[in-house]
Amino acid sequence: MKTILTIIFLLSTISSFGQNKKPEDYGFRHLQTIYKGDTIDILIKSKKGEEQKAKPLLLFCQGSLPQPLIKFDEQGIYGVFPFNPDSLTIDYHIAIVSKPFIPLIREKKLLGKNFTFTDSTGNYPKKYSERNLLDYYVSRNVEVIKFLQKQTWISKNRLVVAGHSEGSTIAAKLAFLFTKVTHLIYSGGNPMGRIMSVIGQNRAIETDTDSTKYGEESIKYWKSIVGNKTDMNASNGDTNRATYEFSNPPLDYLENLKIPILICYGTKDWSAPFNDYLRVDVIRKEKDNFTFKTYIGTDHNYFPLLPDGKPNFEIFNWDKVANDWQKWLKHN
Repeated sequence: MKTILTIIFLLSTISSFGQNKKPEDYGFRHLQTIYKGDTIDILIKSKKGEEQKAKPLLLFCQGSLPQPLIKFDEQGIYGVFPFNPDSLTIDYHIAIVSKPFIPLIREKKLLGKNFTFTDSTGNYPKKYSERNLLDYYVSRNVEVIKFLQKQTWISKNRLVVAGHSEGSTIAAKLAFLFTKVTHLIYSGGNPMGRIMSVIGQNRAIETDTDSTKYGEESIKYWKSIVGNKTDMNASNGDTNRATYEFSNPPLDYLENLKIPILICYGTKDWSAPFNDYLRVDVIRKEKDNFTFKTYIGTDHNYFPLLPDGKPNFEIFNWDKVANDWQKWLKHN
């Protein structure tokens, strides 16, 4: 397998805005490998000074949207991970993989809504959409793990796979198919699949009435997806095939795993009732490999809600979430 390995360790904020920025400027190692002819970009975060120390791998599977891993402006870098990874780097080298055919690093002003990268037509790049599929991400990530575990500084005594939102589905199926995974962290996912979150969200819209029927329209949309599940037209965002794959219930993977699993979610997330169902079902079946961690009153990204139901972005809970992951891993 052809590989390119660049190892430079620097930790800084932007000091010469306008110059070409590199992952190393922000304290990351940048590795590349090839998967099915595609160049795969990987960022590694390690504890400073311990980059060559043998530690297990923690692979974090990011959520949806074609975002560069590194977004920056005059003020500095936006988070590569949604959390500060320092507590986790004590015991692990943490890896994150770029979206296919999306630049690894990009200035914020060059990106669209939600930091997304679009082509000259304003759409997601065609090569991205062709690969933005659950099965592609799972098989690609398996190969990334195999590549990383060949590095001398990755130990094989344990392998942690974590994922948030869409990434939780990727992580769950990866753990189900790749038996070398020893621990799974499933964050902000919907055990019954993506479409149930879509329906739940639309059912909750205040204007979901007898005339608008947003929830009913979501079910009609799902019926059209199933009727043309292989369609790869991405003009409206995700392809039918992507929506179909991500809507297959991860419950089927989760309940068949024997490894330690941490399920965490905000109780005001659209997926919360389905995670509560999973929790009840696990108790009924007397499974002892699951741990559940709820964040009361918080949304999909662990922000508490204001009285009007909007997220309170002044209260950031992600670092607490990452610290809870670290504590759980210590005891499992």
